[in-house]
Amino acid sequence: MNDVVAGGVSGNRAATLTDVARMAGVSTMTVSRVINGHAKVAAETRARVHEAMAALDYRPNMLARGLASGRSRSIGVLTVDTTLYGPRAALGGIEKAASARDYSVTITHLTHPDRTAVETGVSLLRSRSTDGVILLQPLMSEAALFDRSPDLPLVAIHAGVPGQYPLVTVDNRRGARQATAHLLELGHRTVWHISGPEDWYESAERVAGWREALVAAGASETPVVAGDWSAASGYAAAREVLAHPGVTAIFVANDAMALGTLHAMHELGLRCPEDVSLVGFDDDPEAEFFSPGLTTIRQDFDEIGRLSVGLLLDLIETGAPSTQHLVLEPRLVVRASAAAPSA
Repeated sequence: MNDVVAGGVSGNRAATLTDVARMAGVSTMTVSRVINGHAKVAAETRARVHEAMAALDYRPNMLARGLASGRSRSIGVLTVDTTLYGPRAALGGIEKAASARDYSVTITHLTHPDRTAVETGVSLLRSRSTDGVILLQPLMSEAALFDRSPDLPLVAIHAGVPGQYPLVTVDNRRGARQATAHLLELGHRTVWHISGPEDWYESAERVAGWREALVAAGASETPVVAGDWSAASGYAAAREVLAHPGVTAIFVANDAMALGTLHAMHELGLRCPEDVSLVGFDDDPEAEFFSPGLTTIRQDFDEIGRLSVGLLLDLIETGAPSTQHLVLEPRLVVRASAAAPSA
């Protein structure tokens, strides 16, 4: 007797793989292939299996799947301060992508992300039977020095030496060039820059892109003033920059520091963009609601997460070595904080 009924199974028992296969009109092997994400299943068949799983409220036994495959179906993330928007948004993208592939995520924070801390974090994640690790935004020096464990797949985001392990980066130089060129094209004679910390990969690349745009336009280079990514440091850096006469345009290395810059301008009685134009970097969700709305460079953090998880699971599931380097293009988002200089 067929005990599969609409919305579940009879007798209040949990649905099984066989129940799903019967309702979808496929073999249990096909259901298993859909659950495990195999590519060689027709889209229509895959949809039918997912519909049957939903109708029966079927939940795959993740522990059994892990035991069968010899994997925990868990990936680890080593990350710096997640109070910062960039790491937090990238982590959100990783968690979404991992969940879509039925992997859990274990997070280890690097309070002091030096080489020892990174290696200790990797060892900790290995002891927890993590299948692989994503290294999220380490400092430049640690990315260069870190010698990954040969038995634990690893992918890096935003930092690293291409050729050592798979790497996902945003073209920070291009983004900085776009931001600086936008201000120059509006008619500003030069652009000042408030950077992030000197030992961060993103910060160094954004300084380089800013400088390249100035050189290409024949504009004079101004002193770089560094912050630490926080709004408070942006405020302090902006007070230093705005103490110079004739400042009409500032490119700030992230949106939080741009917010601090707006506050400093307000205190000094300067209007944005009438007196000083401003461009940030990241496209923090709040940037649109700054006053004025912030022109900025957008990074697609969901795509960063999807690509990094995809690279890591390819390493985990195929065992094939890879040093693939994926570079995402940033995008200029124009709002009200940048305009032509006033007469």
